Amino acid sequence: MGKISKALNKVAPPPGSHLNPPVEYHESQDLRSKAEKTTTTVQPSITHPPSPTETSTDKWDERLLDASKNYSGVAESFRKLRTMILHPESGNPARTIMTLSSDPQEGKSFVCANLGISLAHSVEQQALMIDCDLRRPSLQGLFGLKHPKGLTNYLRDGDNVADLIYPTGLPKLSIIPSGPPPDNPSELLSSDKMSLLIKELTQMYDDRLILLDTPPFHAASETLVLSQLVDKFVVVVRWGKSGRENVKKMIDQIGREKVIGVVFNAFEMNILDRKIQGVGYHNYYSESYY
Repeated sequence: MGKISKALNKVAPPPGSHLNPPVEYHESQDLRSKAEKTTTTVQPSITHPPSPTETSTDKWDERLLDASKNYSGVAESFRKLRTMILHPESGNPARTIMTLSSDPQEGKSFVCANLGISLAHSVEQQALMIDCDLRRPSLQGLFGLKHPKGLTNYLRDGDNVADLIYPTGLPKLSIIPSGPPPDNPSELLSSDKMSLLIKELTQMYDDRLILLDTPPFHAASETLVLSQLVDKFVVVVRWGKSGRENVKKMIDQIGREKVIGVVFNAFEMNILDRKIQGVGYHNYYSESYY
């Protein structure tokens, strides 16, 4: 079994346990063999991999806890999005998905985190999030993690990626943090090594979805390159903030046919919606459209 495969097993319960029921899919022996050959080219340098017993959500950002537990409207929106991903109207389900926004501060990392949580709560799926925003990372902070190494160490320093996969506190959800900010984020994310990493990870298990949290489309050139490595996109638009033309230009460039749906973040419910949900006037929510 390859090194990445072993690391993913560390952050997820073993098959047959009550936390991880057996799945119907089985990995391809040919793909597995290829992945094992590629992973041996990177030498490990981390001597203390993360403990698989880290299963507490106590350090999560309160917004994640609220969205997944208290605000049923938000959780239901992400469940609908999960259904669209796992059961598309045509074709095979996407294996690699990018959360994408046209401009900064639209909430793409928050959406990526909640989508990962929703996927990890499904019966058959597991999710691995990769923080590809090497300039201003925020994904691991939402889960209360402070790992100093991550994607940068794999791309720049040649660290073994198996040692950079960490548990989030949810048994079927793991993360590769961004790592220390590099001097050349665009070059690293545009490299063949990044492309190889995505292929390796998707070849390991049929039941594992890869979620990429990326820099804002119009703020970083590497996002367009990364968009060519994934199957589908979830577009995040902040209610009352995103420019219509910027969003349209982004969708035209990445390809409208690859967009699963648009998530309107910071959407304020009207009076009737608030009464139905039983929440206060000043609460904000995400609303999904497909």
